[in-house]
Amino acid sequence: MTDFLIFLYPWTKALHIMVVIAWMAGLFYLPRLFVYHAEKGEVAELSATFEVMELRLLRAIMNPAMIATWLFGLALVFTPGLVDWTAVWPWTKGAAVLAMTWFHHWLGRRRKAFAEGNNQLSGRHYRMMNEVPTVLMIIIVISVVVRF
Repeated sequence: MTDFLIFLYPWTKALHIMVVIAWMAGLFYLPRLFVYHAEKGEVAELSATFEVMELRLLRAIMNPAMIATWLFGLALVFTPGLVDWTAVWPWTKGAAVLAMTWFHHWLGRRRKAFAEGNNQLSGRHYRMMNEVPTVLMIIIVISVVVRF
């Protein structure tokens, strides 16, 4: 099995990078949609449009990209010789990926609140939350590239 993972390493790494980009795009865009929805969603037609956009983004792009990111990421973790578990970087990256996954699920709960007409958060709150994936991305990239 490990020889197979070593053989597939370039493909696994390439696919992992592609699906991470797709996931990050969604993590950046969905909170921005929530900003507009919270600020302009009192108009029924706009609210319905935002709800369709949010649902499709989450279900068609973000969920599959998150799952694929985890699958290819775990394949990389189990590829022999790639991860030095005595270093700090795999732990900081792992913690940031877990936080990003939590944020993804938080966004999913916020989408449901909008769909049920129960959103209690302001556009300003969503603007601030829109910075979370950026901070996590910085931690992940520095962890993997610098490997401290």
